Amino acid sequence: MQRMDVMAFLPTTKKELKGTGVDFVLVTGDAYVDHPSFGVSLIGRLLESRGYTVAILSQPDWKNTHDFTRFGKPRLGFMVTGGNIDSMVNHYSVALHKRKADAYSPGGQLGLRPNRATIVYSNKIREAYNNVPIIIGGLEASLRRLAHYDYWDDAMRRSILLDAAADILVYGMGEKQVIDIAEALESGLAVSDITFIPGTVFKTKDISFVEDPIILPPYRDVKDPAFHARKEYARSFMTQYENTDYLTAKILVEEYPNMYVVQNKPAQPLTTAELDRIYALPYMRDYHPSYKDAGGVPAIEEVKFSITAARGCFGSCNFCALSFHQGRVVQARSHKSIIAEAVGFTHDPQFKGYIHDVGGPTANFRAPACDRYHNSDTGVPGPQAQDWAKTADISHCKRQCLVPKPCKNLRYDHEDYIKLLKALREIPKVKKVFVRSGIRYDYVMGDPKGDAFLKELCTHHISGRLKVAPEHVSDKVLANMGKPGFDQYKKFASRFEEINKELGKVQYLVPYLMSSHPGCNLDDAIELAEYLQSVGHMPEQVQDFYPTPSTLSTCMYYTGLDPRTMKRVFVAKTQHQKTTQRALMQYRLPGNYEIVKSALLKAGRKDLIGHDPTALLRPIKARKPTTPASPRSKQKNKKAQPKRSK
Repeated sequence: MQRMDVMAFLPTTKKELKGTGVDFVLVTGDAYVDHPSFGVSLIGRLLESRGYTVAILSQPDWKNTHDFTRFGKPRLGFMVTGGNIDSMVNHYSVALHKRKADAYSPGGQLGLRPNRATIVYSNKIREAYNNVPIIIGGLEASLRRLAHYDYWDDAMRRSILLDAAADILVYGMGEKQVIDIAEALESGLAVSDITFIPGTVFKTKDISFVEDPIILPPYRDVKDPAFHARKEYARSFMTQYENTDYLTAKILVEEYPNMYVVQNKPAQPLTTAELDRIYALPYMRDYHPSYKDAGGVPAIEEVKFSITAARGCFGSCNFCALSFHQGRVVQARSHKSIIAEAVGFTHDPQFKGYIHDVGGPTANFRAPACDRYHNSDTGVPGPQAQDWAKTADISHCKRQCLVPKPCKNLRYDHEDYIKLLKALREIPKVKKVFVRSGIRYDYVMGDPKGDAFLKELCTHHISGRLKVAPEHVSDKVLANMGKPGFDQYKKFASRFEEINKELGKVQYLVPYLMSSHPGCNLDDAIELAEYLQSVGHMPEQVQDFYPTPSTLSTCMYYTGLDPRTMKRVFVAKTQHQKTTQRALMQYRLPGNYEIVKSALLKAGRKDLIGHDPTALLRPIKARKPTTPASPRSKQKNKKAQPKRSK
């Protein structure tokens, strides 16, 4: 039964509970924002709609067990997530510098969650209640479900399920799994017997009952930093990567001392109707009132008037974890559901008429990549598609749909998205509908009707600038990234410019570019700098490759191997190498002059230093040496300096 009349925040204190007990306590490293973009709120509302009582324990004090006993022992169990963002990424930049703010905390305050939040919270729960079921999920757990390279430790770590001392790990988006787990616990089944749910990972001492598994290399064989162990991990990772498709995946088993970790097959994607019901639940669409005095929760600003129109991404960039988390099957909400959400915006006093985004991981993906996944009524494959999967050559389908060249079965369609955007901008009180999620430009160029979408985008849905992600200019580097060749970007940029001229608009592309990706050496970095010089563009910010858990690129970074081919890959790992590649992308900055000069001389590219129009650097005349000041005059000058205001 649905409690659609409940228009209030989920309880965060025992006083707010309407009764003496609670079925599930949901623990999160984020502040509590009751919005479907926040995983803990979505899961909480879903459980509530099925009649379970739920309490939210947000950012608990992990230094003792007091907060974890706030609601008493839950009847069915604890569900734990580190939050919307991995807690280590949330805390540290790629250079391992401590970040200055946490957008998911009240007032952006730092220090309200621990490092490795999922592990810390679960261990504290186990300390407080030795025998309570603990289910972990969310991005942090999902991407650490098996042995993985950890950038912050610079070492292989075992499955987070073991470190957290949890009972079940939910990977992926989790709605189906959470309901199945809740119903199993409600029926009286012991948590140790819940071993059959797709999209979950469990631990066991006996695998005799596991049907037709793939046995991965044991943890002892991949944890050593020696090359032979890294090579073994590369093979293991590729097996995992090729078993993320719910139609073809097998059960994976990883051995640990006295224990096995078993990953069940992925959960079936949600249908359009299921997605619509989830996004129609009674979210307050705001942060909890208790955060008002602290200035609210900054993360709500980006999503409050944005719409998640779809999930999943078949783009499968190698540095992105979506293939492991949301999956490659695109699941879209109906127009009716999306329009209803947008109409709801117009009743909010804070709404100024601007919908900030309508998209998902990739804005212009509104349907599965091909007919093996496609069913126009449900959004998931029917029997015909499943039969197709059994008989077709699926070797390509285990990897990527768009690169190195588009699959012959790829379906191109922008018409549905165009209709959706048009319907949204016709809603009374809506002034502008922006598309700020990334678009896949090679998908636009591959569509015979792609011009219609591009014209619609340029006419109505951007304001001066469109952000796209070519990431690099070297085709060798792009192949390691899982991105299309740079020629595709140049064709798109040319067509973008032509269409804007036809429309009488002056609008620009803002390219996202990445330094230090595996496979990118000094020559490649210089090639990128030369391109930037030729188009007169210097990025204000540079994204250095961040090796986050369970991406193909991270596997390359750690092993020095491309797991697809097992060939060696150059990896920029030292701080000097990384700094050099970043500096080359911002070669005009005075502070980067000596770094760039040194790099050019090392690469034998003295031709790029001079007065030629194609040069990156202009020669700087050596300054005449000056007489060193005496210690006394230095002290005098120091006293004369005005004090800086703090």
